[in-house]
Amino acid sequence: MASEQFARELVVASAPERCWAVLTDVAEVASWVTIAYDVKEIERLAAYTAVLQDKLGPFKLRALLHISVEVLDDGRQVRMRASGKDVQINSQITVDATLSLRRTDEGGTVVATEGTYQVVGRVATMGAGTIRKKADKILEEFFSNAARELQARV
Repeated sequence: MASEQFARELVVASAPERCWAVLTDVAEVASWVTIAYDVKEIERLAAYTAVLQDKLGPFKLRALLHISVEVLDDGRQVRMRASGKDVQINSQITVDATLSLRRTDEGGTVVATEGTYQVVGRVATMGAGTIRKKADKILEEFFSNAARELQARV
């Protein structure tokens, strides 16, 4: 089993209202991550499905994710849980994350995310370090695209 916590912050020039509109457009946000495909909205800001597809060492992972979303504070904070299983290689992935927005004194926004991920099964045999590198790459991809979309400050 590979399990890890993560936390990242990004300061952007966009106001929290714009950030909320962009970051709660799940199809748009999913397009920022190259391993997420076929996102389907079941209920807005509540339930989604997506396919997670990637190659990790000798394994080709393809898992149908069930994603639940809970708005904790409208316009400011949302919690997400995604879980899925690849039955071909007997591996499961779970991600729990919270995304929070905080207005800066200059009118921009601090976008903060924190959470955990867990990978179990055959893919986990690749080792925590390999999985951590892949997860870091995915987070970097997400934040780079968020920065571009939300006009990040340097």
